[in-house]
This record gives sequence, C-alpha cells and structure tokens, in this order.
Amino acid sequence: MILDSAIFPPVSYFALLENFNNALIECNSNYERQSYRNRYIIAGANGELSLPIPVIKPNGSKTKMKDVLVSYDTPWNSIHWKSIVSAYNSSPFFQYYNIEIENIFNKKWKYLIDLNLESVNTISENLGLHINLSLTEEFRPNGEYSDDFRGVIHPKRDSLADHIFTHRPYRQVFDQKNGFIQNLSILDLLFNKGPGSVLVLKNSINIRKKQ
Repeated sequence: MILDSAIFPPVSYFALLENFNNALIECNSNYERQSYRNRYIIAGANGELSLPIPVIKPNGSKTKMKDVLVSYDTPWNSIHWKSIVSAYNSSPFFQYYNIEIENIFNKKWKYLIDLNLESVNTISENLGLHINLSLTEEFRPNGEYSDDFRGVIHPKRDSLADHIFTHRPYRQVFDQKNGFIQNLSILDLLFNKGPGSVLVLKNSINIRKKQ
C-alpha cells in the first residue's frame, strides 16, 4: 500500500494503516498545497478547526515532498497546541496521551516529512498498532503500485468513503452542539476513545487485507 504523507492524518488514513500494516509513504512527488500534508482538522467548540503548518518550498512548485521545510516565522506550534488543549482537555483520554503529543510540538522540525512521520508513529505506538512505514525512493505514477491510495484522502474530497471506508460515529466532546463530525484528525479519535480507537478503525474498513 502507498499513501501520501500527512500530519496527524484523519481516521480513514489510520483505518488503512491498521488494515494493511505495511505502507510506503510518498515523498518524491511534488508538494501539493491545501492537503493533509501540512494540515489536520480537529473539532472545536464551533465545529471543524483546520490547523495548517506554514512551510517553505525551496524549489517553488517543483519542490518534492521530502524537501519541504517547516517554517517557524510564526509560533504555529504553540498556537496548535493551545487549540488542541482547548478542544480536548475535557475528553476522556486526554490526560493519558497529552504529554507525548505535546512533545512533538515542542521539538523544532526542519523537514515536514519528518514531522509527519513522527506524528503517525507516535499515534501508532500509543494505540499499540504494529505499522511499518517506509519512504519511496523515487516517484512512480499511478498504476505501478498495488493498493495505491495517493490523492484519495484529501480535505476537499472523500473518495475513499465511496469504496472501502465507512464512517463509524463515536462520542465527541462537542457532539451535543455540533453533531458527529466525521473523519477528523486521528487526534480526535485518540482523545475521545483511547484504546477503543482500534476497534473503530477495524470496523471502518470493508476489506481485510493484511500485508
């Protein structure tokens, strides 16, 4: 299976990881704006809250994902963490996972790809998921990989749900006000369901194809 790189990716992304176990992460394609590569979405008191990470593209539009730099011209990391605390401080499992998540924001990252990988690995470890991630060595077009999910999981389109992914509702902090908001960042599921997140992930994918 191959996936785009993503920061604290949505539930559907992790449902695929739980199902397949082994995944290639695309890092040699050109960077795409307004994707989950540099943003994640949580549930705040007023609904969806998109948290983008400012980046630097040394080669402009031709910059490969692996070469994208994280910008610290603004204190985005402290802003993000305050937003997460505000959204999930009252969630059932925030106290169990908050320190490890906060540590990611306290570190100064050079490359976006490294930050993204750390976010995925940290969540996987906390949920007890045994996932092996590796990076692509070169770019290969669609059709050259089996189980190619590049470009499928995107903030502006939800094509995965048209095929193998089913949104499984769970209790969220502000659901009485906003209703259930589907396919948020894995952080939302982690803080609200804790160890029970794994069962939600297992029940969200309509195939079982361990590799």
